[in-house]
Amino acid sequence: MSFRIYTKTGDRGMTSLIGGSKVPKSHLRIEAYGTVDELNSHLGLCRDLLEDEVSRGQLSEIQDRLFTIGSTLACEPGKDTGMQLPSLDEADISCIEAEIDRMTEATPPMRSFILPGGHVAVSHLHIARCVCRRAERCCVRLLDGDTARDAALIMQYLNRLSDYLFTLARYTTHSLQVAEIPWQPRKKKERKSVDA
Repeated sequence: MSFRIYTKTGDRGMTSLIGGSKVPKSHLRIEAYGTVDELNSHLGLCRDLLEDEVSRGQLSEIQDRLFTIGSTLACEPGKDTGMQLPSLDEADISCIEAEIDRMTEATPPMRSFILPGGHVAVSHLHIARCVCRRAERCCVRLLDGDTARDAALIMQYLNRLSDYLFTLARYTTHSLQVAEIPWQPRKKKERKSVDA
């Protein structure tokens, strides 16, 4: 017997959280875990585009952690779902920080703001970084005032992840021997004085 992907239960704009309660699909909780899912999909594309095996392996680990975050966000707050979900740990954040430090050591110092681009993999990493920041903003709005340990770890992880993605974009640029694109602000044109 095959499993049908469509259930028709969400046709009226409602969906269920893990725990059973129904909320509108426009609910901030749905927006938060949906944006984390969007980020996860972008990272899958980035992983497919990268050639560096260490970076590909790290992105696989990060995708797993994002599934953990999405599962946590999909749970009905304060309700025991009876499910054993994986957890996010401080070690997950430390792992990202160690990777940022490793890549920073191997990358020339940044001397100016840089524009996304130069190689398709680099551009996609910058897109993922921007989606990560949006996911972080959604989670901050959702979890503001939530004192649960998971809430703090989710916000810390996403904040550090966007730094990681920026660093990975620069590291990839350097590894591929592609020139970074420095931002050169347009100079204001001098206004000519007009005689009255």
